[in-house]
Amino acid sequence: MRIRGISYDTGFLNGEQSTRQSFEPAAVRREMQVIASDLHCNAVRVYGADLDRMTTASQYAIEAGLQVWFAPYTVNLTTAEYLPYLADCAARAEQLRDHGQVVLVAGCELTTFLRGFLPGDDLDQRLANVVAMPPSAEVMQAFAAVGPRLNAFLAEAAGTVRSRFRGQLTYSAGTWENVDWRPFDIVSVDLYRDQTNAESYREQLRQYFGPGKPLVVTEFGCATYQGAADRGALGFMIVDDTGKPRELNAEYVRSESEQARYATELITIFEQEDVDGAFWFSFAGYELPHRPGSRQDLDMASYGVIKVTENGRPAQYPGLNWEPKEAFGSLARAYGTSGS
Repeated sequence: MRIRGISYDTGFLNGEQSTRQSFEPAAVRREMQVIASDLHCNAVRVYGADLDRMTTASQYAIEAGLQVWFAPYTVNLTTAEYLPYLADCAARAEQLRDHGQVVLVAGCELTTFLRGFLPGDDLDQRLANVVAMPPSAEVMQAFAAVGPRLNAFLAEAAGTVRSRFRGQLTYSAGTWENVDWRPFDIVSVDLYRDQTNAESYREQLRQYFGPGKPLVVTEFGCATYQGAADRGALGFMIVDDTGKPRELNAEYVRSESEQARYATELITIFEQEDVDGAFWFSFAGYELPHRPGSRQDLDMASYGVIKVTENGRPAQYPGLNWEPKEAFGSLARAYGTSGS
């Protein structure tokens, strides 16, 4: 693969819960160095809602020799609110291009992240409507109308970006979104393998070669418990956020090996299918700390290749409050030999 990447969370709000409270520039800088040197990545998908944080992380990524995919993540904006935000993204991304390679991602799964495309007052409700079986009549009607509306908006969004950004442009599509790729330079899809598409995953992947443009899988990954591989993109939905402290919603068996196997198997598929690039989701679940032997081991819901610890700083990575998981090694080995 030409692009060997990982996603990096700078923080965004989903309801009242931030995905990253603490953002220490020195730690971010060191993590970008680890991503480049130890994980053997040559690209990082920097995502989040705070554009100052995203810009800082992108600067450190470029300093480490990584290509940056600048990927805004906002929740519950309207399309009218999103366009000026995207214009700001484009201006910042263009400034970053003076120092390194930058691809701008015009959005991620906007039919769920933005308001107005699908039923639901918040992201969780809209995601629930996407995966519900059978879907309600209201959701079916919304799906029937969403394609033309989404593509009209993406064309407008691309025009907004192109007036400020001269680099390559893409969009991270959900598998339920039928995107017209003509305004974009790269076809990008968030494509997790799970029990519903395990047998047809390669065929599903090949469909995205149709537009004749480079294909990049902008998200693939697995959480860290037995059975997570079968749940794919929904593997994170095991946390009960109603209590304090937060805890898992049932008993699960931690499995770093299942996550590691998933990484190896999917990268092998991407190599065999001549996918141009892929981004593991994600480097860390910063608000999902590892607590051994407990329903409060929130790291089981994390797709991160590192586990955030609350006590102690390992000698291998001084100054950082995390330890590598088995998937860290799997990803590093796969990326280290990719294309060789």
